[in-house]
Amino acid sequence: MTMSKASRRLAHDHEAIDEVLQELKAALETGDVEASHAKLDLFWARLGVHIRAEHLHLFPTIVTGAQEKTPDDSSELVLMAAEAAIDELREDHSFFMRELADGIQTVRTLGKFSDKRIDLEGLKKVQSAVLEIEKRLVRHNALEENKVYRWAGIVLSEQKQFELAAEIERELANRPPRFSAETWQHS
Repeated sequence: MTMSKASRRLAHDHEAIDEVLQELKAALETGDVEASHAKLDLFWARLGVHIRAEHLHLFPTIVTGAQEKTPDDSSELVLMAAEAAIDELREDHSFFMRELADGIQTVRTLGKFSDKRIDLEGLKKVQSAVLEIEKRLVRHNALEENKVYRWAGIVLSEQKQFELAAEIERELANRPPRFSAETWQHS
């Protein structure tokens, strides 16, 4: 079964976010506080925008679509599976945003001291959190791409899929004003 246009767009965004994650990991590895802060901020924002699109549009649309399907055993199973998966994804999203907010807080304090040891210790703490996020993202993205994203094509009419794709596209393009279009789309 193929993914809907909205689902393909979200899966493509996973790839773009992963590119930023790899750049963040490289910046952290070099010990460059300024570059690490910039990449962490971009990663946090890109992931936040992606999560916002899922929370505002994808998740409610899939649940509503599953509820509106002609009731039978298979649509009830899809609804139960969708609700359980979405609950798990929401927990992951909370974890990602909490950990990244802590990382941003940490890097904002770095570079203000003349002690490079403090900077390196702070970056190591952030690096450890980023690696934990990366591990969880692998499982998280697989659940989205292999299950949740595919349900859009099962439970939504073509018209609803079209509307969802437009909402997702609009949401993903709604970047925070601190990022230029070039910085946002670099990946």
